[in-house]
Amino acid sequence: MIKVDVLLGLQWGDEGKGKIVDVLTPKYDIIGRFQGGPNAGHTLEFNGIKHVLHTIPSGIFHEKSINIVGNGVVIDPVIFKKEIDALKKLGVDVKSRLLLSKRAHLILPTHRLIDAASEAAKGKEKIGSTLKGIGPTYMDKTGRNGLRVGDIVLPDFKDKYKALVEKHKQLLKYHDFKYDLSELEQAWFEGIEVLKTLQLIESEHYINQALINGQSILAEGAQGSMLDIDFGSYPFVTSSSTICAGACTGLGIAPNKIGEVLGIFKAYCTRVGSGPFPTELNDATGENIRKTGNEFGSTTGRPRRCGWLDLPALRYAITINGVTQLLMMKADVLSNFPTIRICTHYKYDGKVIDYLPYDISAEHLEPVYTEMKGWNKDLTGLTQDGQLPDELNNYIHFIEKEVNVPITVVSVGPDRTQTILRNKKPVVA
Repeated sequence: MIKVDVLLGLQWGDEGKGKIVDVLTPKYDIIGRFQGGPNAGHTLEFNGIKHVLHTIPSGIFHEKSINIVGNGVVIDPVIFKKEIDALKKLGVDVKSRLLLSKRAHLILPTHRLIDAASEAAKGKEKIGSTLKGIGPTYMDKTGRNGLRVGDIVLPDFKDKYKALVEKHKQLLKYHDFKYDLSELEQAWFEGIEVLKTLQLIESEHYINQALINGQSILAEGAQGSMLDIDFGSYPFVTSSSTICAGACTGLGIAPNKIGEVLGIFKAYCTRVGSGPFPTELNDATGENIRKTGNEFGSTTGRPRRCGWLDLPALRYAITINGVTQLLMMKADVLSNFPTIRICTHYKYDGKVIDYLPYDISAEHLEPVYTEMKGWNKDLTGLTQDGQLPDELNNYIHFIEKEVNVPITVVSVGPDRTQTILRNKKPVVA
């Protein structure tokens, strides 16, 4: 029986999902984004060119793949139009490869204004929002006020838009926030016209029929499991379900239709914005990782906080997602470290534990590390599993033993060709 494979991040986002989706796309007929919005930045690199996608699935560069923006995604027509324009300049036939769910919600200009006003009002308590209007859009979705892609072709669309904008204006009065809406609206409605030219579908029917027809599907997640609205480091999280269950609700797939769950993690940890980060390195080592790994947000440009690999957090993400295969990214970034540390446990209120507790703030929790010898070898030119240095193999085996899931892919550089498939288990069963 054909099932949907799910690919998602196991840390705080930025794990390298875009590259891996691009690498795996030839194995699939359909790629479907199931949550998040333009707060995501999926970076792909090939033929010496770097591409950043925010909303459009990462399989868009492959001629034979169909790419679906699912109902769980929120779409900013302005950013979406820019993505499409950039793809067209590269000769990508967007119209034939891209489908939009009619149930996906729209980010209005006023959602972005509310996001900015709300974050400004929090002061020191701000959560580190990307200010893309994601949170307010999901709030309108759950509050049953939202506008959806399917609404744009209805005769009363502008009336619905105006009614929601009036509600937003009242909120902005409360925040005493100054803005000029007219300038923002012009670009927004231009984006709406672009959306109208694309194929709008009932994605839940489309995907389930595709399964019946024997087509292979990969569900692409955004952000990371530790940013999940329910299971992440709340309240410093995103506004959607970033875990495997989100693929079911974000695409209209039954749980028994899920096949392989591919979990991506970096050989170390990073985080953007505010919130607890147990293994964070506020020193020269952290700065070295940041510079070597070019750890700056692809959406915001903000420097990422860096730290050693956190196994209790990784185990937690593996458990709640049902991960069947692990894909380790950016092994090459740690090549110049003579010693590498891995957090295996926490000291938590005087006890040593190996799981992620409810409160992971620094005043309660201290990481316990194991040290391993670094590989001190440039990995970027390697092409086969047998070429990996012994020290890196030791690092990989240690992680596999600790989390009891095979690492089937090791990434040794940003380009799609710098991807090593390991002789553990096929990446796609």
